[in-house]
Amino acid sequence: MDVLQTVYFNNTLLQWIIAIGIAVASYLVVQALRLLVVRRLAAMAERTASRIDDILVGVFKHTNSVLVLIITLYFGSLFLTLPDKVAHFIKIIATVAFFIQIALWGNCLIDNLISRIHSLRREKDPASVSAFGAVSFFARLVLWSLVIFLILDNFGIDITALIAGLGVGGIAIALALQSILGDVFCSIAILIDKPFEVGDFIIVDDKLGTVEKIGIKTTRVRSLSGEQLIFSNTDLVSSRIRNYKRMNERRVVFSFGVTYQTPVEKLEAIPLAVKEIISSIGNTKFDRTHFHKYGDSSLDFECVYYVLSRDYNIYMDIQQQINLAIFRHFEKEGIEFAYPTQTLYISK
Repeated sequence: MDVLQTVYFNNTLLQWIIAIGIAVASYLVVQALRLLVVRRLAAMAERTASRIDDILVGVFKHTNSVLVLIITLYFGSLFLTLPDKVAHFIKIIATVAFFIQIALWGNCLIDNLISRIHSLRREKDPASVSAFGAVSFFARLVLWSLVIFLILDNFGIDITALIAGLGVGGIAIALALQSILGDVFCSIAILIDKPFEVGDFIIVDDKLGTVEKIGIKTTRVRSLSGEQLIFSNTDLVSSRIRNYKRMNERRVVFSFGVTYQTPVEKLEAIPLAVKEIISSIGNTKFDRTHFHKYGDSSLDFECVYYVLSRDYNIYMDIQQQINLAIFRHFEKEGIEFAYPTQTLYISK
């Protein structure tokens, strides 16, 4: 018992044994809990279709044993009588280890979330990998910046002036790179809001084509005539975009004119005949046909119907069927299509 009361560095041997025992026991308990949680979550992940448990397994697996050891040694040091400077130094080291471990967990969480989202969209939008990379980079930048500021604050460094200096420097950098940063943030906006995706047919002002790639700075569109159109993401976000890929049905308006010599009975029958023609064709929904106006050299009719498909070729096939059917009907009824003519009356 006298040996246990021997004093070493202001603490008895018994106190040293207790402190070391608490540190070792804390370390073993934390590691055992980590293994238990990982095994339980892994078993749960195999039984469920949810991705959350898979992500949590990956996060807990990134627990660093050295950092855990440093933290548990701090718990053991609480049972010792140490000089204030030594105790404060151990506390700072343990705090730094704790923040670094939090950052490692957060970094793993960001990686898993981004990879899960990207894997779900990989087949639909393979070109969005660059935009996902930008999101991952900025999320990590924010995470590690917060951790570094917290660590510096625990070292007693006044981070207010540092943040102010970084703010001024950041403003200067942002002003110098505002066009590039604008395109980067707009690519993230396109990724999140999804006004269009790879494979969509879009029209921007008088430019039209199929989206091939959504990059960090530019979006590339293949036009109908074959050349590649390159838009900056800032221009796209600020433009009015017409996305034909998301069109469920196409509204079609067309008109035709017949001669003024057409009898009124046949004029009255034309709307019903056109309705029957359009209704008899598949993938269509008839809306209306009206005697629209008196033209300069024709009696004009306006027709409206819907094509129940976004495919342009299907629309053109249907319109061709309608035109041919109307032509056959008019030929059968003796109705003549009008074309620009002028009649001159000469007085004596």
